Amino acid sequence: MIQSEKVKADYIYLGWLARCYIMNRKPRLAWELYLKQETSSESFSLLQLIANDCYKMGQFYYSAKAFDVLERLDPNPEYWEGKRGACIGLFQQIIAGHEPRETLREILAILRNTGNAQVEYIIRIMKKWAKDNRVSVT
Repeated sequence: MIQSEKVKADYIYLGWLARCYIMNRKPRLAWELYLKQETSSESFSLLQLIANDCYKMGQFYYSAKAFDVLERLDPNPEYWEGKRGACIGLFQQIIAGHEPRETLREILAILRNTGNAQVEYIIRIMKKWAKDNRVSVT
């Protein structure tokens, strides 16, 4: 067990710890690591790591949350693309019954944080599915 506070605050340590959490299907713990960070270039890098590694591992909920924050901090189109893919991946998991249907409400809120023109089309499809399947999204 790591005892040194200096080591536990080091970005390299935090990055590998976050990656270990994600690879062991514990993305919430990686997200909590990010939330404890002060705003800095290192916390931005940790957020990128979480967004991309969660996406690669199919942990789309935390990937979408991370890409949402990244997109608000930096309007890079790649962050919108990651967020869009993560939200659609999560929607697919909801349809397949692998994620709770209630999560759809959060996806819609994340998508509404975007100024991209594609978002209305995606939201319309998700809302139609929700209506057809009696899932409350309001």
